[in-house]
Amino acid sequence: MTHTTEAANKALVLEAFDTLFNQRDYAAAERYWSPDYIQHSAHIEPGRDGLFNLIRTVPPTLRYEPGVIVADGDYVIVHGRFSGNGRPVAWIAADILRIENGVLAEHWDVLQDEASQSESKSGLPMFGTRFPR
Repeated sequence: MTHTTEAANKALVLEAFDTLFNQRDYAAAERYWSPDYIQHSAHIEPGRDGLFNLIRTVPPTLRYEPGVIVADGDYVIVHGRFSGNGRPVAWIAADILRIENGVLAEHWDVLQDEASQSESKSGLPMFGTRFPR
């Protein structure tokens, strides 16, 4: 079985997100994010330091759960949930990452508050197979 670029890039993103958001291991996370990291998010200050500093300010209850993940060459998109972030509801995110030289080099995101069952016009959850409690 061959390990494709896309498979390796998806694994890299999942490892990086778990290391930073769930484990809060900033020293280990530096291995995954380029020192020249480009940040396009409206919610995060520039660069790797901007991201790391943001995570340092959110509650220690923050959890990231990955969902669907797709890759095309050096680009990875992961649909996930950020819960325990100090907000009234979780954020559902589509994070788009560009990989360069084996590290996360650039990031864009689309964030949305997670809808409850009563708020969902489709009647379907935004993430996973169940609505949040």
